[in-house]
Amino acid sequence: MGEPAKTKAEYDDLYTLPDNMVGEIIDGELIATPRPSRKHARVAFSLSSELGPPYDFGRGGPGGWVFLIGPEIKFAENILVPDLAGWKKGRFPVSEEHNWISVTPDWVCEILSADTLRLDMMKKMPLYARHGVPHLWLIDSAVKTLDVFRLESKKWVVAGFFTEKDVVRAEPFQEIEIELGHCWLE
Repeated sequence: MGEPAKTKAEYDDLYTLPDNMVGEIIDGELIATPRPSRKHARVAFSLSSELGPPYDFGRGGPGGWVFLIGPEIKFAENILVPDLAGWKKGRFPVSEEHNWISVTPDWVCEILSADTLRLDMMKKMPLYARHGVPHLWLIDSAVKTLDVFRLESKKWVVAGFFTEKDVVRAEPFQEIEIELGHCWLE
């Protein structure tokens, strides 16, 4: 006797998860990870504080972007929840009849942790490439690094590696300097 056939996860399955978990659907599988740690949350807050004024609000920068922390984004039958995502304003769907966002972001940032490292790098990175996300940042708060990638011919190309207290100009936000030292809880 074989194992029973596994049914593909559906969007409503996300509502069955406890409040302290983040749910995603990847390749038909419901994946639950713990809510972010304080180090993780600090990186998300710091980075959004650096990018928001010049890019989202246009204060001291070019404006023209919309940023969200932890949005649900639908990529075909997958529902991914990147730590941060950004869209150029003209591409962002202000209103949809569902919680998930149907438009591929122009930039995604994943903050790596022991609980999410393999998921973010082995499952989500290829999906972001397959669906045409042009820019991806991976931040590791444990080792204090930022890895910047650009999509070329459906493959990730390294656009920069940064660490510790580097002052960064990284695409697609090279008009401003980001002080990585602000991201780490010390």
